[in-house]
Amino acid sequence: MSIEIKAPTFPESVADGSIATWHKQVGEAVTRDEPLVDIETDKVVLEVVAPADGVLKEILKPEGDTVLSDEVVALFEEGAAAAPSAAAPADAPVEQSSQDLKVSPAARKMLEEKGIDAAAVTGTGKGGVITKEDVVNYTPAAAAKAAPAATAAVAKAAPAAVEVPAGERVEKRVAMTRLRKRIAERLLEATHTTAMLTTFNEVNMKPVMDLRSQYKDLFEKSHNGTRLGFMGFFVKAACEALKRFPAVNASIDGDDVVYHGYQDVGVAVSTEKGLVVPVLRDAENMSMAKIEEKIREYGLRAKDGKLSMEDMTGGTFTITNGGVFGSLLSTPILNPPQTAILGMHKIQDRPMAVNGEVVIQPMMYLALSYDHRLVDGKDAVQFLVAIKDLIEDPARILLEV
Repeated sequence: MSIEIKAPTFPESVADGSIATWHKQVGEAVTRDEPLVDIETDKVVLEVVAPADGVLKEILKPEGDTVLSDEVVALFEEGAAAAPSAAAPADAPVEQSSQDLKVSPAARKMLEEKGIDAAAVTGTGKGGVITKEDVVNYTPAAAAKAAPAATAAVAKAAPAAVEVPAGERVEKRVAMTRLRKRIAERLLEATHTTAMLTTFNEVNMKPVMDLRSQYKDLFEKSHNGTRLGFMGFFVKAACEALKRFPAVNASIDGDDVVYHGYQDVGVAVSTEKGLVVPVLRDAENMSMAKIEEKIREYGLRAKDGKLSMEDMTGGTFTITNGGVFGSLLSTPILNPPQTAILGMHKIQDRPMAVNGEVVIQPMMYLALSYDHRLVDGKDAVQFLVAIKDLIEDPARILLEV
């Protein structure tokens, strides 16, 4: 029984997608819920899985093709067995010339990007097919050790084609991914359509660090392994500050100002494909443990490419933490249509004047970028000072004072 494999239903904000990677090839056996293909959109990479046990019968949309919502991308044969020709005899070594090598489309693309000769990679797929995983796991030393004599002869001649003479200027041209292009468009949109300005302050992290050191073990034990981090404090402080300064939590829609009576806080997460901003919905009603749990969940899902459109839709305010990468100071760019974004930075010991004495304190620079069309400088500065006061006296977060 043939089944049509269709692209997911895209939301209204996403016009189309493109085929990123086929995980299975025609004639290859597939089990139920096993990934078939990744479809990349402007916001996320969507995974299409097998509807049942069977065989991939035909690929209608190869890698790189553009697909529309619910468009048929492949045909699937339910209950069928893999073609006998797809499997190589267990006792027969695979000896093929570079012209006869079987390479999956995803693996071929990666080989070209990395400049690796296909003949130097040992295929572990059915019939000796070189898969994407083979290319990822490929190292010259391992290949030289594992390759049989016939492959070693080919590999011996290959370096002349891939070695670069001393002083050679190498360039590589790679097409932008849809996600990276969308990020570029959003950044340009923010700089071209907003009157963006940044104000700075610094916060003493010692009170939060002391509180965290005192309760982190008990917190983790009481909340099923959820760790107490710094982001939870900043999300709670931001929610309290947003209540005091509604303009920072608002957005501009044409000639109207939309004031949001809730705090949906986006948390910027860096992935290999680019920056994504999943949203903590109704963050003002979430406990510290729930915030930390949700941020960890988003981080893991972002790493695996499992974030959904719904996870990243909306948001009234954003927090980004460049400090995890060592950034000491930066000016974050707005996430339209939001009117403000808070930038956290590296915690660094610095000499500070305390009661007339020089004391070494763990300090962090904070940056608030805001749209000056809606948020006045006074409100922006007082908003940032409110966050500073709440972080330097964490009890005020609990008491909401």
